[in-house]
Order: sequence, then structure tokens, then C-alpha cells
Amino acid sequence: MPFRRRTPLGFRERLRRAILPSRGFRRSLDYYRLKVMRVGGSPHAVAAGIAVGVVSAWTPFLGFHILFAIPIAYLLGGSVVAAALGTAFANPLTCPLIWPITWKIGEVMLGHSAAGHDRIDLGALFHHLDISQLWRPILEPMLIGSIPPGLLCGLLFYAVTYLGVRSFRNRRRERLTARAGALKSV
Repeated sequence: MPFRRRTPLGFRERLRRAILPSRGFRRSLDYYRLKVMRVGGSPHAVAAGIAVGVVSAWTPFLGFHILFAIPIAYLLGGSVVAAALGTAFANPLTCPLIWPITWKIGEVMLGHSAAGHDRIDLGALFHHLDISQLWRPILEPMLIGSIPPGLLCGLLFYAVTYLGVRSFRNRRRERLTARAGALKSV
């Protein structure tokens, strides 16, 4: 093999590379940020799309976030591509934080006593795998509880994305104008 390593990686190193990005989280986040900045459309459309994607990522319907985000972004005049990118907010690092937060908020909003059941016996609930038994104790509180933090994060992401895309495009326009002016003078 022409591209094989001279010394194969050990088990620990393979496991570490499977869990963590090989070049670090900073590089992955910078790449994701550039993807968002280069999405076509106005800064409002990109920011609205990202916000809709983030709001839909707070819902408990894992796997259906994109299906919720795309039509809503289209109806609001947001970028559909940005909405799909915004759903990446729900990932293996954030879901363990999102789910208990939304469940607790939903329990409080529905008026259920959260003190009586701080933990859910998922094994007993999934034993019969009946969706009607999952709706009341888990999905309903999570869906209701996802509204306040989802809207808050959506507004925050809208503002940050709008300002970021606008300044990115202004800097790019100035750079291209300066380059064009330098070429004219030659």
C-alpha cells in the first residue's frame, strides 16, 4: 500500500481519533463557520435559516430536525441550506445537555411535580415500545420544554449569524475593491 503508515496506530490512538477530531475542535468549528459564511443569500436569509435549524434542533424528534427546519425556513424566507446546517446544533456533544434541560423545563411548564421523578426508568418505558406510553412521560414534556430554550438560542444565533455574515461580506467586498483598484492602476 503506498499510503499506509510505517508504524500502525495502537488501539488507544485509534480510539482517540475515532472520538476526537484529529486536528482539534477549533479547526472543525472554523470550517463550519466558513461554510455558513459562504451560503448564498442575504445575511437575513442565512441568519433566519440558521436560527430555524437551531430551534428545530431543540425538539426531541432526533432524525427529523431537517424535515422540520427546511419547510419552516422556506416559509420564513430563510436559506434552506443554512437551516440544514443549523440542525447540526443537535449533535452527540449537545444532545446529552439538551434532553434533560428540555425535559425539566417541560415538566415545570406542564405543572408536573419534578421532585417525584428526577430520573426516568427508560428500560421499563422501552420494554413494551408503545409510542403512547412514551408520549406522556417523555416526549410531551420535552416538546413543550424545547420551546423557550429553542427560541432563546434561535434569537441568539440569528443575531450572531446576521452580524457575522454581514461583516464577512463587507470585508470581502472591500478586499476585492482594493484588489480591483490596484489592478487598474497597473
